Amino acid sequence: MNYNYNDNMNSLFLRTTGIIFTICLLFGFISCSREEPEIVFGFIELVLYSGRDNNYEERYSFFIMANDDDGVDNLSELYLYHDREGLRWLLTSDDWIRHEEDGMDWIGSRSIAMHDGSTLPRGQYRAVLVNRGGESTERRFTYDGPLTPPHPFPSLSISVSNYRIDSQYPVNHLVGYDMQGRVAQSLTVTENEGATSSLRLSSNVRSVALWAENPEFHISAFTEAVPLR
Repeated sequence: MNYNYNDNMNSLFLRTTGIIFTICLLFGFISCSREEPEIVFGFIELVLYSGRDNNYEERYSFFIMANDDDGVDNLSELYLYHDREGLRWLLTSDDWIRHEEDGMDWIGSRSIAMHDGSTLPRGQYRAVLVNRGGESTERRFTYDGPLTPPHPFPSLSISVSNYRIDSQYPVNHLVGYDMQGRVAQSLTVTENEGATSSLRLSSNVRSVALWAENPEFHISAFTEAVPLR
């Protein structure tokens, strides 16, 4: 009698697979799904934050529209690689920002930065999304914004009487915070100076920051919040 190892292993594999499939059908185990997650869409934008000595710090705002057959709660890790520079950032379901819009889930971070505060590399990035079953998918993104910001860092001065914005960015927003530091209001401003009353700030706004952006270069600048006095 000839013993064919390959035939017996194939037969065992088919029987085992059949048993697992039957269990999935009988008990409806969601975990039996082996579909990989999906990165439907995503973006990288550069945000400049107020730093020391009239300088600024660079951070990437990185978000993806994520999909998984077992739901977004089945997602566990999101990696961002810059392969040319050998860099890696890891976001987990415990620390990423999650936002739902129009029935789709976005996950990501506004704090992708270099550990030493240096300039973030431009060029191609690779995102890898992993679910709790170990299945993964990847997608590439590119940020080719200028190394030098197209405009000087903006500034904001504001009191209960008047405000003044010094910004060469084409679009400017004000972000109002309440006493607990939570965002209470945001609005787009078209005049760089005027009476604070014309802004119609909410009564619970206690401090205001300027968010200036240039959509063409996917770059924005965010000032520190100024107490409203």
